[in-house]
Amino acid sequence: MNSTLITQSKPVNLTLEQNTKIMPKSPKKSSNKSKRKTPIKKSLQAPKQDVSANIARKKSFPSGLWTKCPDCGNVLFNKTLEENMQVCDKCDYHFIIGAKDRLAQIIDKGSFTELYEKLRSKDPLQFKGSKSYTEKLKQSQKITGLDEACIVGHGKLNNKKIAFGVTDSRFIMGSMGSVVGEKLTRIIEYAIKEKLPLVIVSGSGGGARMYEGALSLMQMAKTSAALSKLDKAGLSFISVLTNPTMGGVMASFAALGDLIVAEPKALIGFAGPRVIEQTIRQKLPKDFQTSEFLLEHGLIDIVSSRKEMKDCLSRLLKYLA
Repeated sequence: MNSTLITQSKPVNLTLEQNTKIMPKSPKKSSNKSKRKTPIKKSLQAPKQDVSANIARKKSFPSGLWTKCPDCGNVLFNKTLEENMQVCDKCDYHFIIGAKDRLAQIIDKGSFTELYEKLRSKDPLQFKGSKSYTEKLKQSQKITGLDEACIVGHGKLNNKKIAFGVTDSRFIMGSMGSVVGEKLTRIIEYAIKEKLPLVIVSGSGGGARMYEGALSLMQMAKTSAALSKLDKAGLSFISVLTNPTMGGVMASFAALGDLIVAEPKALIGFAGPRVIEQTIRQKLPKDFQTSEFLLEHGLIDIVSSRKEMKDCLSRLLKYLA
């Protein structure tokens, strides 16, 4: 019995020794796994960026080089936009431009003589608001470099002498106060005296200037009466409408041309579309009050792009002569 027990116990001891020899291999495997994890963690880490270099790069990139088209969203290089007369080359959107730029695009270089430039607006009503009328005038003068929202004078268009007027929608929205009405009336009278055809380019989002009350409303009748005299004298008047031409300007001299020409997609009317919708409680057509809509319905005679405007006016002046 004892001998059998001893012989049986030996193989048991051998198997235990084998197990003890095998068991230490398991921590080696775990240590190998831990070694593999280390390089994986390092590879997942994002490379360090030189923040100071990025900031320096941003500072060195000049601002004011690009302009986004409000109509199609295309980003335009400013130099290309300027060469294209401030017109988007993708969707033909016409950007708002100032009176001096308009003058340079239509009148022959070096031929323009400004008249009545010393006329200045006053504040007869001592208008008070979030800003006084005097403060508004000074702010617009600083932005536009103009003394008023209108430039008038005489010059040549493709070698043909004309009387010319242009309003600037950036100067208190191109609204018509006493000085604007007076300047336009005087250039109409000058055209009658010198027997010249008249071209007026309108751009006004404000109509009659509210800061002058009834005095500004009187300019609507005054300019219209002067144009009646021009018509009786047998002289031609071409009215050019740009974006926007609204309110009292559109309700007076801007709508009285022998021929009315407009730039594409210009907003033209008296009251704005939102006011009309609220009044009549109806949804207006999508292109309501645009040049194309008004051309289709007979208010406008021609829609001409800015690049072709000078040649278009030249042909019309020859036709009316």
